[in-house]
Amino acid sequence: MSSHREAPAISMDPVADSTDLYAFVSPDLPTTVTLISNYIPLEGPDAGPNFFEFGTDVLYEIHIDNNGDNLAEVTFQFRFNTQVKNPKTFLYNTGPITSLTSASWNRVQTYSVTKVAKGKKQVLASGLLVPPCNIGPRSTPNYGALAQAAVHTLPGNLRVFAGQRREGFYVDLGSIFDLGTLRPFENLHLISTAAAAGVDSSKAVNVHSIAIQVPIGHLTSNGQVPSNAMDAAAVIGVWCTASRQKMRMQADMSNTSMTYAGPWMQVSRLGMPLINEAVIPMGLKDLWNYTAPKDDSQFLQYVQHPELAGLLPVLYPKVFPNLAAYTKPRADLAAILMSGIPSGIVPGFQNFLSKSPSDMLRLNTAIPLAAKPNAGGLVAGDPAGFPNGRRVFDDITTVELRAIAGATIPLVDKSFTPDKAAGLITDGLKPPMDRYLDTFPYLGMPLDGYGTPSK
Repeated sequence: MSSHREAPAISMDPVADSTDLYAFVSPDLPTTVTLISNYIPLEGPDAGPNFFEFGTDVLYEIHIDNNGDNLAEVTFQFRFNTQVKNPKTFLYNTGPITSLTSASWNRVQTYSVTKVAKGKKQVLASGLLVPPCNIGPRSTPNYGALAQAAVHTLPGNLRVFAGQRREGFYVDLGSIFDLGTLRPFENLHLISTAAAAGVDSSKAVNVHSIAIQVPIGHLTSNGQVPSNAMDAAAVIGVWCTASRQKMRMQADMSNTSMTYAGPWMQVSRLGMPLINEAVIPMGLKDLWNYTAPKDDSQFLQYVQHPELAGLLPVLYPKVFPNLAAYTKPRADLAAILMSGIPSGIVPGFQNFLSKSPSDMLRLNTAIPLAAKPNAGGLVAGDPAGFPNGRRVFDDITTVELRAIAGATIPLVDKSFTPDKAAGLITDGLKPPMDRYLDTFPYLGMPLDGYGTPSK
């Protein structure tokens, strides 16, 4: 949901809306990387009788660049199929769903996983079951067991899960979109308001996740598990896409079946969170979603001169005087968001991948797991976190707000002194740790139709 509804076209197509992307070394299996791509933003848990599901007409993909050419060397493709067992009932289930093969589950989804590497496709598995949505204690008793049964093992020691999850991204959407109301400076806003606690806009919603856990050596350019963080081969770039076929045909209104034809056309993509939502201008947002990372140089100017950085001194005239005077292209943001951070900027760290600007999560797989993870990630002294990939609990809103406010400029320009507010700015929320799991697939169990967490 960090990039939910971020462009006019995709806001009308939620099953293809890439809302969040995560890439991190798996804490419970550190020889692997976990990749998670979320779709369908703001799912109401009680949204029946047609509960949320993946699009059968959508090609979902997770891409990995491991040599800095801004092209995918490895891609995982996911296609979904839906079976209606009894079309004569309006019910999603006609009784308790006690297993993934329960006869009372009327609308079942399955999917296939295909790996594309070096131009060759390999179907890793097909007919994999998606768990049902979490309806409620009568319809989906013991939901945890249903979800665990949907964690599948693939050839090559991969694991995969696709299904409904609790929304892991936390943000105060109402405050941020209300003319950039940011804490703790509400009373210093151009339109002053009283201080108020942050409101977690996503605490009561679910999302649909595709998660895959892959041995690190399957993703690196040399097929090895790097141990040296300064090794260029330790860094991978990750982005996800959703595509639709170019043509859709419906015979007449009496026949609701669709025929699809033509090449696949990308309609959504996501790498670094919040770029399309808060950096790319309105007139280019749809173009961004249709564009491949290799062509992102056309958008670099908006990263180097972000609109929000210019608005902050206007909205908070007494808070950001130094930022108001800074007119140089933002090389710090270009490194964080579009190339990766080169060595020599942060001691002992780098996740640089390509000189050519491109939007993707860049993960240094040789950075050791943090003994005490900090949701502030790299800027809070935890290099295992964002923007070194992204863990499910990383506070990406605060990190990116502080970066845009100038906190990271001294990394590339020692002459600049950030405004004190740059290191304090936040939307007022902390990681809701009860929404995560310690093991794959890491995002917590979805809320049921009563808004109740399941175990």
